[in-house]
Amino acid sequence: MTRREFLFAAMGVGACVAGWQLWPDEGWWNPCLTLPIAEHLANHELVKAAWEGLDPAKVWDVHVHLAGTGSAKTGIWVNPEMQTIAHPFNFIHNEFYLNAACINNKQGDGDQSYLERLLALQNGLARGSRLMLLALDYFHDETGTRIPSRTIFHIPNEYAQEVASQHPDRLEWIASIHPYRRDCVEALEWAVANGARAVKWIPNTMRIDPASPRCDRFYEALKRWDLPLLTHGGAEHPLGGSAPEAFNSPLALRRPLEHGVRVIVAHCASIGVSKDNDKGHTGPQVESFKLFTRLMDEPQNAGKVFGDISTLTQTSRTAPLLKYVLQRTDWHGRLLNGSDYPLPGFMPAFSMKYLVEAGFVTATEGKVLSEIRRYNPLLFDFVSRMRFGIVTCPLEVTVVVMG
Repeated sequence: MTRREFLFAAMGVGACVAGWQLWPDEGWWNPCLTLPIAEHLANHELVKAAWEGLDPAKVWDVHVHLAGTGSAKTGIWVNPEMQTIAHPFNFIHNEFYLNAACINNKQGDGDQSYLERLLALQNGLARGSRLMLLALDYFHDETGTRIPSRTIFHIPNEYAQEVASQHPDRLEWIASIHPYRRDCVEALEWAVANGARAVKWIPNTMRIDPASPRCDRFYEALKRWDLPLLTHGGAEHPLGGSAPEAFNSPLALRRPLEHGVRVIVAHCASIGVSKDNDKGHTGPQVESFKLFTRLMDEPQNAGKVFGDISTLTQTSRTAPLLKYVLQRTDWHGRLLNGSDYPLPGFMPAFSMKYLVEAGFVTATEGKVLSEIRRYNPLLFDFVSRMRFGIVTCPLEVTVVVMG
């Protein structure tokens, strides 16, 4: 049985158990249609309207994962548990991830395949726009020791920097440095000297408690170098050796804010629950998004707390959260453009039928967006969010905050 045959068998069993009505209307598998995109879609009025009035040079996607299958050349490392059916949950998740990115393992170099597809997709965006590539550090224990066995995957800062430097008019990069590392400040200095625009964390995946005093010297360095911290908020996939999701609480970010660090909450902490520590150690569990809202609305955080809008149009996060964000026009200048690529290529995550029924798009627009997505998930993600009105002018804020 091939890897794909196993995957479809697993999906088939799941569909039979869950019922046909739960079958995603966009399907399970990204068809990875040959680029460039069909001319009637590239020149469609929806696409033209999305770019109207924007300076493409100020349209930066702040949340683009750099990934692959792992090679000595790039330094990318993938946990073996992600690559064997002996660990079916991790294996299936990884297969979907590879398909979302249209990685062609037959070419023998998944890292190169990933990068080539990403650059081809970026060609479908307006000339001058940029993608910000994310590195990802290892899981570390409390002593700052690297623990590969509990790491899902590792994307070296050096590789992210190298790729971005080869395409300076198209790519930027964001470093990932674990603050418990003994050399964290030195690593940050290297990143700054080599053009990093920010630092990315996934706290529970990397085992970082942002509220811990262990992070203080790193926060002081971030403040000294005036680099923002882009960090995951809310629930995260329970893969690998994840630490407590409490580390993803938006309220844990009060500590870097006290040190004067600008923080960008990925996905606006749009799913999951977190303890309301503002009400003490016995505080209730509340929606993480409500805690993000609290940070955004506190006067002292104006110009310090931002939201990354990636994934907000996914079916699991859309309504009523998206409607609320659309209504908060006072936030729009603090919401940063982000796709969370390659997730826009993960077909079950989006439902055009649902978006039509919820009134975000017309049936005709939904059909066009679905067609665009099968060619270019990056373009689909950008055009759909512009169509929904989730951003009005914040695309220019990206350059101010990250540049």
